[in-house]
Amino acid sequence: MVNVALIVVNVLAFFYQLMLGPGLQRFLYEFAVVPWLYFHDVAPAAGAVALTTPLVTSMFLHGGWIHLGGNMLYLWIFGDNVEDRMGHGRYLVFYLACGLAATAAHIFANPASKVPSLGASGAIAGVLGAYILLYPKARVAALLPLGFFTQVIQLPALFFLGWWFVQQFFAGVLSLGVRSAQTGGVAWWAHIGGFVAGAALVWVFRRPERKPAERDLWWEGRYRH
Repeated sequence: MVNVALIVVNVLAFFYQLMLGPGLQRFLYEFAVVPWLYFHDVAPAAGAVALTTPLVTSMFLHGGWIHLGGNMLYLWIFGDNVEDRMGHGRYLVFYLACGLAATAAHIFANPASKVPSLGASGAIAGVLGAYILLYPKARVAALLPLGFFTQVIQLPALFFLGWWFVQQFFAGVLSLGVRSAQTGGVAWWAHIGGFVAGAALVWVFRRPERKPAERDLWWEGRYRH
């Protein structure tokens, strides 16, 4: 299964990062995406390879355990269902294409940033964009905080992922006012770009003969555990 393989590759890449020790910073500047470099001719000797390689490798790097864990949880929950509707090969190409679109969105939204950008969240946002259209009525479990207590509620994917995208969009718009060379933090526009790309590309990569799983019928009360 491609989705499982992607998770494994991300985890192995993270463990490799942990092994680098003091050399990690240099590694990230070589294999993560630094937006500023794409607007300045600073490495003519390396040529296009030095700027192209990070577009792919950055998708498999992470900035910490929480970053890795959160991304892999979302990929685990939503990715296999999207893969079921596309097939293994199509899903892999779709995932990488969404990651590239997400990275491009981040680069153009943050042209002055010299902070390395890394993570699978842009590609995973593409998976979410596909999921919301393929399984709009699928129920997603969410934690609802109630003071000192929390309650698990089930929401349709259309609402759960739709609200997630709205949050990313407004945060991304607000971030446009920050034009610092050291801008870091969350790559909001990578999330936005990946989600939009996934929602658009799903119609190209899905296989119509593969029908929705029964989970999509819960809205009418026909789905039961």
